[in-house]
Amino acid sequence: MTAAPHIHSHRFSAMASPCEIKVETDDADLASMLSAAAEAEARRIEEKFTRYRATGIVSRINCADGAPVEVDEETAGLIAYAAQVHALSEGRFDITSGVLRRVWTFDGSDRVPHRANVESVLPLVGWHKVRWESPVIHMPPGMEIDLGGICKEYAVDRAARAIALEANVPAMVNFGGDLATTGAKSDGRWRIAIESLDPEKDTGGVLHIAGGAIATRGDAPRYYDKLGNFIAQGKPPTAESCAKPTGHEIRRQAQISARSVTRPDLLKRIYLRKQERKQTC
Repeated sequence: MTAAPHIHSHRFSAMASPCEIKVETDDADLASMLSAAAEAEARRIEEKFTRYRATGIVSRINCADGAPVEVDEETAGLIAYAAQVHALSEGRFDITSGVLRRVWTFDGSDRVPHRANVESVLPLVGWHKVRWESPVIHMPPGMEIDLGGICKEYAVDRAARAIALEANVPAMVNFGGDLATTGAKSDGRWRIAIESLDPEKDTGGVLHIAGGAIATRGDAPRYYDKLGNFIAQGKPPTAESCAKPTGHEIRRQAQISARSVTRPDLLKRIYLRKQERKQTC
């Protein structure tokens, strides 16, 4: 029996997430080249769409001070996608909510903003206040957009495509739990362990996929305690935090598969946002 080709792994950090590229080939140089191409695409997207760099398109939009901004085709596609998710989620996903970072700081501390502070920035939140006529976006002064919530999934699709354009070999791109493959491994499907919501278990199960993509999301690692209360980061913006007593935390996970990561990402966000709405205070 012929041994299966070697699986080369390349790890790096981008978009505030651990990233990994796996390539099945006996050609180490090819694996290195493909991994570098995928990482370069991820870093290109991060640099272009991060809100933290003055040279990026998001900063140019946010600093327009009420003036209209014409964007390129790629940016227009992401904004249109964000508008679609906003509509389908009935406003629960909103790229203008990034302005809340002025008062919310998830830095590992137990600081929770006062209601008055949250209310002071809420007038700057709301996609319905934005005039979007592709490729021109026009926001009231002081409003901001944040594409960080959708760029990682987009980067996964783009990185997998970068590999597929260079070589016809099985590969898997995994950025923070959102992943895509270029095809099945030579000896079968890719095996993907799902993080367990039960701290006593190593995994929550194993998924087997040949081709396509999986988008995952959950709030298990995205919470902290404040005076015995559970506070999830993923809540829709409200003037008061939605707290549940410790010991009654409701953790959620979703794994949705499709041919690309972007489409299941839309579905997982809608599902989890609606679950959050059912559990609001």
